[in-house]
Amino acid sequence: MKKLIKISELSKHLNLINFKNKKPANYTLRYWEKEFSQIKPKIINKQRYYSNDQIKTIKMIAFLLKEKGLTIKAAKNVLNSNSNKLDVYNSDSLKAEYLKNDLKKKTKLLLNKIKSIKRYGKKNTY
Repeated sequence: MKKLIKISELSKHLNLINFKNKKPANYTLRYWEKEFSQIKPKIINKQRYYSNDQIKTIKMIAFLLKEKGLTIKAAKNVLNSNSNKLDVYNSDSLKAEYLKNDLKKKTKLLLNKIKSIKRYGKKNTY
């Protein structure tokens, strides 16, 4: 069974926080749902749930809009372009840059976990 993530959890994960009241900015994701046809969450008991594929797409959208500063129209063009699969291999492409950043984040996370395991392992051996 695939794990589904609630909209508020995804907002926190993407750091979409309303700075006035410190709550997740779910309205941003709901707006993106209207703008991008690729985002179709499952609605169970009137709550939105996102699959892993949906999360990857939303992360790509967040990268294009927040980090690269593209407009929604430009982000739509990038996501809808026919050269998406070939674009990944172009070292100057936006998707390649997104994948590099994602890989760097995951690598840092893994290295931090390994460091903490080593620290705790050393403490337990004495």
